[in-house]
Amino acid sequence: MSSPRPASLSAHRRIAHLDMDAFFASVELLRYPDLRGQPVVVGGRSVDAPVTQPDGTRRYARLRDYVGRGVVTTSTYEARALGVFSAMGLMKSAQLAPDAILLPADFEAYRNASRRFKAAVAEIAPCIEDRGVDEIYIDLTDVPGETEALARRIKDAVFAATGLTCSIGVTPNKLLAKICSDLDKPNGLTLLGPEDIPTRIWPLPVKKVNGIGPKATEKLAGLGIHTIGELAATAEDFLVAQFGRSYGAWLHAAAHGIDDRELSLNPEPRSISRETTFARDLHPRQDRAALSEIFTDLCEKVAADLKRKGYAGRTIGIKLRYADFHTVTRDATLPLPVADAATIRRAAGECLKRVPLDQRLRLLGVRVGTLTPLAELDDARGALTRQQRQGELPF
Repeated sequence: MSSPRPASLSAHRRIAHLDMDAFFASVELLRYPDLRGQPVVVGGRSVDAPVTQPDGTRRYARLRDYVGRGVVTTSTYEARALGVFSAMGLMKSAQLAPDAILLPADFEAYRNASRRFKAAVAEIAPCIEDRGVDEIYIDLTDVPGETEALARRIKDAVFAATGLTCSIGVTPNKLLAKICSDLDKPNGLTLLGPEDIPTRIWPLPVKKVNGIGPKATEKLAGLGIHTIGELAATAEDFLVAQFGRSYGAWLHAAAHGIDDRELSLNPEPRSISRETTFARDLHPRQDRAALSEIFTDLCEKVAADLKRKGYAGRTIGIKLRYADFHTVTRDATLPLPVADAATIRRAAGECLKRVPLDQRLRLLGVRVGTLTPLAELDDARGALTRQQRQGELPF
């Protein structure tokens, strides 16, 4: 087995990946501490909220009683031990863990906890790449302090701010840090240098590399490649022949722990969207009133998200999934960025006219893309006005 290429591994860099432990479920356990140590699944509806009884105790919904098409948002480690994981259908989960507690998701509470843990980290290490509600990359390279002590200080700060634990991996780059934050969950801390790759990384299955999905994992298995070490030992030319020049070369580099990406400190969102899966399939004609209400609600929520994040968008899109799981999308580009629900609703409605509405639907979504910060909206309007005066509009 060949060794890593140390010249391409910047050992002086200290890149951390921080991942909150079972984040949504852990936030719920702060609210319901009596559920600690039990299998708990988050993903129910408002009707699944706990009920406080006259004696002060709570009555919780059980997974076995759920009927519908919802999916698991997250689960506690006790539920994961029973085979229940994120994105799994709740009905299927009920077969694996019928006695698990079911709680509805409270995304406002999760966003609040997210803001608090990120602010706590920023006080110690301000160079942060936000990767979502429950994970961030942190550049510790120029932060004073010994690496382990610094990482523990960050973990303590997160716990002090939220009451929640996190797991951190600190390595020379983002790719390795992402792998390492998952090696000792929950409440883990993993430090790794280039010299540790053969013993710590190569024995792991290839799917542990962020960017190797189920299809690539399956194809690699068909080639007899199951571990990251086996991938590292495979000739780059062979991988390029099997997966194409770009992805094949990336697979070879990733298996050797090579990743030169810098942190994206101010990432701009590409789009903002909302979608919902119905409890039962809805027909465009027979359930028109219900669908219209849901459609309007999605547009209003997208508009609220745009306002909260400070954006407007020119591209309005819809997503439909039929009862047979066939999915279609349509979008339209407006001359100016918009952020109000009424305009989004009108544009999305025009998109709906361009798709077949002759069979039942199981999912409906609305998306706004080609985003512009609201602060720049006046400039965009000015540019359009100048175009109109000059007769340069492309339509």
